[in-house]
Amino acid sequence: MALAHAILSVLINSPCSGYDLAKRFDKSVEGSVGFFWEASFQQIYRELNRLEEQGWLQAEKVLQENRPDKKIYSVTDLGKQQLCEWIATAETATPFKSDLLVKLYAGYLVTRETILAKLETHQSQHQQRLAVYQEIEKKFFLKPQELPDELKFQYVTLRCGIQTEKAWLAWCAEMIIFLRNPT
Repeated sequence: MALAHAILSVLINSPCSGYDLAKRFDKSVEGSVGFFWEASFQQIYRELNRLEEQGWLQAEKVLQENRPDKKIYSVTDLGKQQLCEWIATAETATPFKSDLLVKLYAGYLVTRETILAKLETHQSQHQQRLAVYQEIEKKFFLKPQELPDELKFQYVTLRCGIQTEKAWLAWCAEMIIFLRNPT
């Protein structure tokens, strides 16, 4: 996925400033796109300018007192068309990248305790992320079948995150037991 499409997806129903958009890519913000797509402030602002030049976004300048003026970005008809075309195109499974798995692949080079500590840390991080996702689910998605379509599709992405975290936790638990009992 290109950052352009992530930006269009976020802005399609809620125009906002570049600063507010960047916050929506922050993992610490509940319900943000940052849970499954990362981008820095610099990348986002660079892409906003490019999308505006292409006519996929338009910006309305808002004058502010005692602060620099800000731009509120919204998706144009051309941007919506581009997003719809992108959604309809076929995609391939994204290659999986994990520092932890690369370290485990060569884990025999360090002590068993070092690797177990890494797995336990990883397990804790996934437990924390699962708790955040489950809290979001409780707060916003109690009756998913009754949600408007926009929120149903956000729920679909949330459920993927929940299932992914549960899979990581199950794998971590299994590998910790396996490595603690090598015989």
